[in-house]
Amino acid sequence: MSCEKQTEIILKKLFVENRPYSDYLKRLLMINNKDCLDPNVAAYRTFLEQHGSLKEMIDEQYIRIIPKVERGEHEEKKSYILLSFTDFTPNAVNNFFKDCTVIFDIVCPTNDWDIGNFQLRPLKIMGYIDGLLDKQRLSGVGEFNFLGASECILDENLSGYTVMYRSVHFSEDEEKKK
Repeated sequence: MSCEKQTEIILKKLFVENRPYSDYLKRLLMINNKDCLDPNVAAYRTFLEQHGSLKEMIDEQYIRIIPKVERGEHEEKKSYILLSFTDFTPNAVNNFFKDCTVIFDIVCPTNDWDIGNFQLRPLKIMGYIDGLLDKQRLSGVGEFNFLGASECILDENLSGYTVMYRSVHFSEDEEKKK
C-alpha cells in the first residue's frame, strides 16, 4: 500500500513541485524537437500550460505506471517514463519496514535522442530525475538512494535507460490491518 503513496509523491516531486526543473522534464518528454529546452520558444510554454498537467501526462502515457507498452497505429512517437517497484525485502534493521527497488525506465525515440551540445535526451531526463530524487526522503523512513543505471533497447526505434533507486517503506500494509 505504501507504493501508492510513494508513486504519488515521486510524480509530484518530478512534475509539479520543483519548477523550473519539472518544466524541463516535461519538455524533454512531451516535445520531441531538438530545441525542446529553449526557453525562448513561446509555443512550447503554451503547449505545456495547456497539456502539461500530471493527470494529462498520465492519460497521454508520457508517464506509465502499468508495464504495458502499446502504440496505436497512427500514434505519434513519444518519450515516456515507466515507473515500477520490485525486489521487496524486509528491512535488515527493523522488520516493521520494507525495502524495495524503484525503477524508472526512460524510453525515447532513438531519432530524437540528440538535443544538441552533446546532450542526449534520455540521459538528460535521467539527470533531472536523479537531481530531484536522489538522497531525498519521500514516504517511509530512509533516503531514496541511487543504485545504478543501464541502457535499455526495445527496438531500433525506441531505447533509453533504466535507472534504479533503493527505498525504505513504512509497513503501511501492517498498519491498515489494525
